[in-house]
Amino acid sequence: MGHRVFTTSVASVYPHYVTKVEKKGRTKAELDQTIAWLTGYDDAELQGHLEAGTTFEDFFAGAHLNPNASLITGSVCGVKVQDVEDPLMRQIRYLDKLVDELAKGRPLEKVLRP
Repeated sequence: MGHRVFTTSVASVYPHYVTKVEKKGRTKAELDQTIAWLTGYDDAELQGHLEAGTTFEDFFAGAHLNPNASLITGSVCGVKVQDVEDPLMRQIRYLDKLVDELAKGRPLEKVLRP
């Protein structure tokens, strides 16, 4: 049995990501670039998922996760990303961590691991 977030649509969370980064002076374009880095989706593909109401489960099932995603470490909501056992939940936490870093003003070059 999966976690409730697995069946949540990315489109329902995306506006919260946008608000979070924009409140800290970052742009939607930087957010989209960050999502593209993690998932491999270009702008059109991301927009298609948002319009279709794709769940996180399906969103990450179709993604081509960046090979450097495993370099994403640290805590989100008190949970160390690298210690999350469920692969899908870890991918969702990767995204959350990247959004947090972007919102905290970390340079984009560092958010997008080399």
